[in-house]
Amino acid sequence: MKKIPYGRQNIDQTDIEAVVSTLQSDFLTQGPKVKEFEQKFADYVGSNYAVAVNNATSGLHLSVLALNLSKGDRVITTPITFAASANCVRYAGGEVWFADINPDSYVLDINSVKELVESKPKGFFKGIIPVDFAGLPVDMEEFRELADAHDLWIIEDACHAPGGYFNDSKGKKNFCGNGNYADIGVFSFHPVKHIACGEGGMLTTNSKELYDKLMLLRTHGITKENMEENHGGWYYEMVELGFNYRLTDFQAALGITQLAKNEKSVQRRNEIATNYKKAFEGLIKFQSLPENTYNAHHLFIIEVENRKELYDALHSKGVLAQIHYVPVHTLPYYKNIGYQDAGLIHAEEYYSNCISLPMYPSLSDVEQNFVIEQVLNFIHG
Repeated sequence: MKKIPYGRQNIDQTDIEAVVSTLQSDFLTQGPKVKEFEQKFADYVGSNYAVAVNNATSGLHLSVLALNLSKGDRVITTPITFAASANCVRYAGGEVWFADINPDSYVLDINSVKELVESKPKGFFKGIIPVDFAGLPVDMEEFRELADAHDLWIIEDACHAPGGYFNDSKGKKNFCGNGNYADIGVFSFHPVKHIACGEGGMLTTNSKELYDKLMLLRTHGITKENMEENHGGWYYEMVELGFNYRLTDFQAALGITQLAKNEKSVQRRNEIATNYKKAFEGLIKFQSLPENTYNAHHLFIIEVENRKELYDALHSKGVLAQIHYVPVHTLPYYKNIGYQDAGLIHAEEYYSNCISLPMYPSLSDVEQNFVIEQVLNFIHG
């Protein structure tokens, strides 16, 4: 039986040749391909700066550190995300506070966040981490307005959404992670994401100060600039307790060729989403698309009763549907530190019904029609 995964990488000969060429070059790491990838990615999303990292989890960690998160600081995020969006706060000793999702778009609900922020004195919270869930851009303009009113920073978790955008109140197109409203954007290059590097990530920002700090923290906190002493060309100083979160050059080479294909890949993802919507309209609930928003469609999610039965039925036919995600506040680690009664009604209801269908550019029409047929057969009994 042929398996149809929920997502997969799309590697072609151009990608292979780029990696082989870099493997045969002088630099496997700390070479020119990383800088080239950073510049091209910044140009693509429209940010001033980009910093390549070994994965998005590392990127989230660096982001909270660059924004001076410290022990006891409180940050708000969504429970419907991969655990790393919350874990990064815990890495720095901070407290995670969860706000509920919008029941139709599935992204962090601005009204839930506003209610939470305004229930506490100014300064109680330090920042917000909205997630462009499934590829749907969060309206970062309204989050920025709320953040500015309460002196909060914003990290945009855009791991699902390179190529997605929303139009702001001025009619300007804002690509996810462009830095116009969020302080830092975070992207993932895991194989099931849009751009596959095996593992990898990218941070984007428009702040030179944040860029310099991210670059420093990425490489052990070591620098050769503005040193207190200089013993010669070999000399360096460690001025922060940093990390080795670098991306290799051969991964960057793959990222460059993958990035060049992303616009067409996102177009194909939207074609697939349109086909699903036409088949399910009026029968099955799926993620809404707010006006003036372009979904990059990392995932296509539907909601059904008897979700477990549909999951098992699809898997029995070789359709490897997946669930995104177990709400973070219900995971044992977070339950054990007091989050089990968070009262996140929409998030928990969504989780009880959600299932992700196959969504990737190389999914054929024949394969998608088979998936649709299996879902409709289940719905109609």
